[in-house]
Amino acid sequence: MKLLKGIVAASVLATSILGADYTLKFSHVVSDNTPKGKAARYFEKRLEELSKGAIDVQVYPSSQLYGDKAVLKAIRMDSVQMACPSFSKFGKIVPQLALFDLPFLFKDINHLHRVQDGEVGAKLKAMVAKKGIVALDFWDNHFKQLSSSKKALIHPNDAKGQKFRIMSSKVLEAQFKAVGANPQMMPFSEVYSGLQQGVIDGQENTNSNIYTKKFYEVQTDLTVTNHGYLGYLVVMSKKFWNKLPANLQANVKQAMKDATAQERIYAEDLNTKQFNLIKEYAKKTGKLKIHTLNKSQIQAWRDAVSPIYSKFYSNKKIGKDLIIGAQNTK
Repeated sequence: MKLLKGIVAASVLATSILGADYTLKFSHVVSDNTPKGKAARYFEKRLEELSKGAIDVQVYPSSQLYGDKAVLKAIRMDSVQMACPSFSKFGKIVPQLALFDLPFLFKDINHLHRVQDGEVGAKLKAMVAKKGIVALDFWDNHFKQLSSSKKALIHPNDAKGQKFRIMSSKVLEAQFKAVGANPQMMPFSEVYSGLQQGVIDGQENTNSNIYTKKFYEVQTDLTVTNHGYLGYLVVMSKKFWNKLPANLQANVKQAMKDATAQERIYAEDLNTKQFNLIKEYAKKTGKLKIHTLNKSQIQAWRDAVSPIYSKFYSNKKIGKDLIIGAQNTK
């Protein structure tokens, strides 16, 4: 009943193109004013423009149709034609996407994008395709930072003995164990209260998650590490893709390329804006100290955690070729 109401409500919001040959429903879980939400709307306009109205794109934000857990099944069934789940939702079908969880693997955001846009990214998309889903492109949330209410995290030894919340990930578990910390699996919805009550000492997240969920209010120290990455993979129904003639497939690819470029701009802008708001809070209240690591300190963290890479060289986990390929991407 709840799903039916959501579909009815969503159908009121969606606009249709009369005479369109194809209808593409794009389902995602966030609001329209997020980088992902704005990029989905950009894609809608761009594809309708390129296809001259042959494809009617209908965007359904805020889980109006499906949540991330259910959407991959819906994509396979062609109940929706496009979605943009986080990498963690692919864990059971393409565990190799945990590549992006590896700490300090990427030098900076430009290196990350070269990996995604190059040979390594193409290999990952091919792995998704083998599961009957068309992988189109990678979209950013951003890099993760570390925070704690117990001790400033400047050197790897500072993490020793601290309890950090992690999402379900063998990589993240190994990452914290490598520096002597205690990883604690916990639902995202429980992180604020866990920090507030001292069930956990710290957490890792992007600036947008730290800001919107107010984690900075229940932490004493935030360290800018950019050690890991959170992102999304835009996918399409293979059944829908195969229906499209070559010219419309080309339109989809071009619209996605353009939307991806815009999404990266939106994500970067939001990351900067929300980090500035966190800094304003820190300056105003004096309750939070923000630390930025220098090159030698970053290298010390990299040296401490990079030995875990070899634990994931198996092709059933991530694969040595993907890890080395990412490291060697120029």
